[in-house]
Amino acid sequence: MNDLHVTVETTIDGEDIELFHGLYEEAFGPLRTEAAARQVLYRAEFLAEMGDSRVLKYVARTRTGEPVGITTLTKHLETVPWISPEYFIARYPDHAARAAIYYAGFTLVAPSVRQGAAFHVMIESVVRVLVAERAAVGWDICSYNNTRFSFADGIRAVLEEQADVEVAVEDSQTYYAARFFGTGAMKGG
Repeated sequence: MNDLHVTVETTIDGEDIELFHGLYEEAFGPLRTEAAARQVLYRAEFLAEMGDSRVLKYVARTRTGEPVGITTLTKHLETVPWISPEYFIARYPDHAARAAIYYAGFTLVAPSVRQGAAFHVMIESVVRVLVAERAAVGWDICSYNNTRFSFADGIRAVLEEQADVEVAVEDSQTYYAARFFGTGAMKGG
C-alpha cells in the first residue's frame, strides 16, 4: 500500500479523463447487454461528472503520480440522476439535517493493479470521511455484478474490516418482459 496514495480531486481533465473513460468503458461497457437498467453513463455524462466539482474523485496514484484507480463520492444527491434524493432524506432524516448523506457512484481500478491495493486504499479514504461524519452512504450494484462477481459481499467485507458499519439492502427493482407469440390474433376473438 505504500506504493499508492490517494488524492481527492474535484475535477478530472486532460489525459487523466481519457484514461479513466477508457477504464470506465472497459469495466462498465459489457453491462449494456447484461443489465436491464442502464448502467453505463454516456460519454457526455461521464465527462460532465468528471468536471462536476460536487462529485469528489478519490484517485489512487502510484509513487510517480500515474492514476490507477478512481472512486466517485458525492453528498449532492441531485447529481446522481438514477436515484431519488427524497428516498434517502426520508430514511435518514438525522443525517440529512447534518448534510451527511452520500452516494458512491463507481469505482474503477486499472487492470495492471486489480489484484493490488488500489481498491482498498481508495475505499479506506472514502470510509475515513464517512466515519468522521457518522454518515449514511448509498450505492447500487446490478444483479449481474452481484451474481457473477459477488460485489455486495466484497464491499461489505471491506467496509466491515475498516469501520463499525451496518450494511443493508435498501431497495430492489425487478425488470420483466413479455414475449408474444402465436398467430397474431387475440384469444377468443
